Amino acid sequence: MNADDEQLMRGRVYGRDHDDPDPGPLPHARYAVLVGGPLDGLLLDITGWRPEEIDDGIALPTELSRWPGGRAFYDPRPGEPRPAGGPGVVCRLHYSGDTP
Repeated sequence: MNADDEQLMRGRVYGRDHDDPDPGPLPHARYAVLVGGPLDGLLLDITGWRPEEIDDGIALPTELSRWPGGRAFYDPRPGEPRPAGGPGVVCRLHYSGDTP
């Protein structure tokens, strides 16, 4: 990934088209910010997720991992606060590795 790719990804929601005229967050949705790894800085829409689903972490398909077409793992850090409130960024998920 080069500097242009990184700039393109900032403030973008994972899974939304890079050529979407507004790939940013929606005002009514809840997001986790992805920290580190190939998807660093992207937002993951977790609207409607139960706390257990967030606690389990997630494997996200990406062409940017060590293995293009593989999955990047993101997990919450134990003890890191997650506000139970309304919309916006409510938690962070940290990169923990990837797999083919």
